Amino acid sequence: MRNFVAGQEAHGDTEFAELALGIDIDLFRGPLEPETDDERAAREDAARDILADLREEAASGDEIAGWDALYADALTHTVPFLRAARGHRTEAGEAA
Repeated sequence: MRNFVAGQEAHGDTEFAELALGIDIDLFRGPLEPETDDERAAREDAARDILADLREEAASGDEIAGWDALYADALTHTVPFLRAARGHRTEAGEAA
């Protein structure tokens, strides 16, 4: 079965959510692959600007923008499991 949102085919649950909500998950959460400091700074700046716009639209009465702002803000407080697991290193002598 194929899923379409606004005329675009969604390949997987994540892409379906992105198309349906209009929120780029990697923009707010961060990509699964490593990124440079400059890439991270640019991504975070863009995410802050978009989040500010969503909050402004919500304050003007756009309920959908308000829900999108809540979702996007929640994504900024998450770390993809795979990226977190790769970054964790146990030190010698540290209890397992």
